[in-house]
Amino acid sequence: MSNKLHPSTRLGEVKLKVSNLDRSLTFYQEVVGLRVLRQDNGMAELTADGETVLLVLEEVPNAFMVPKRSSSGLYHFAILVPTRKDLGLSLRRLLDSGIHIGQADHLVSEALYISDPDGNGIEIYRDRPRADWEYDSQGFVKMASDPIDWDGLLDEAKGSVWQGLSPGTTIGHVHFHVGDLHKAKQFYCDVLGFDVEADLMRQMGALFVGAGRYHHHLGLNLWAGVGAPPVPSNGTGITYFTIVVPNMEELEKTVQGVTQAGYEVEQRTDGWFVKDPSDIWVRLITEQ
Repeated sequence: MSNKLHPSTRLGEVKLKVSNLDRSLTFYQEVVGLRVLRQDNGMAELTADGETVLLVLEEVPNAFMVPKRSSSGLYHFAILVPTRKDLGLSLRRLLDSGIHIGQADHLVSEALYISDPDGNGIEIYRDRPRADWEYDSQGFVKMASDPIDWDGLLDEAKGSVWQGLSPGTTIGHVHFHVGDLHKAKQFYCDVLGFDVEADLMRQMGALFVGAGRYHHHLGLNLWAGVGAPPVPSNGTGITYFTIVVPNMEELEKTVQGVTQAGYEVEQRTDGWFVKDPSDIWVRLITEQ
């Protein structure tokens, strides 16, 4: 039985821990452009299309704001917008907000980087067409961190009013600090079934893995240091991210592979959950 993830596999909702829910909701609505779908008991679900949950925020009592690059855990989660015009509108909104913006042209995509009030990293990006992606002699996708075309992006947005994120927005990928890159690779590739799409372990201590030849659904890096400890239970950051497979057969196959590899899997009402080697919960569900 193959443990490769189905090529139609994608990512679903991400859940984050925050210190002040009201403050975070203001940020994610007014700066990022998500909308509240449901809110109750210190938790809120946010959406772009009014139906699909992309982000869950939970207020943690006595929350500890985790310093950057001090622990394994979230580096950033990435919001994928459908078009370059959408990215231009987001860029203009971020500039108007006055927050710090990082940026990079990754060849396969154009990306903007920000942080929420608790220091949780966020990428907002758009993909270039797959036909434009290039690969090296080993079959790895070519990526870089070149400067983006700021003026070109802003030109795309001219004459249009920002109305929040487009309904076609999704979670494109997540990127983690890990304490052991080899253990992370073993879990996400050998056990869960992602493929290595870009191996930069020697050059920059990073690995990018995906399903269906996507440039990456997961980024893994050592930039918080080898042996970086997990985030404490009351620390801000990620609680879980979601892997969505196309049908029950694929879900059962994936859960079976994880169990056979010796990992404890929990079945809950909203999916199957397993902890990765960095204590990040992975939620497994099906499109059906």
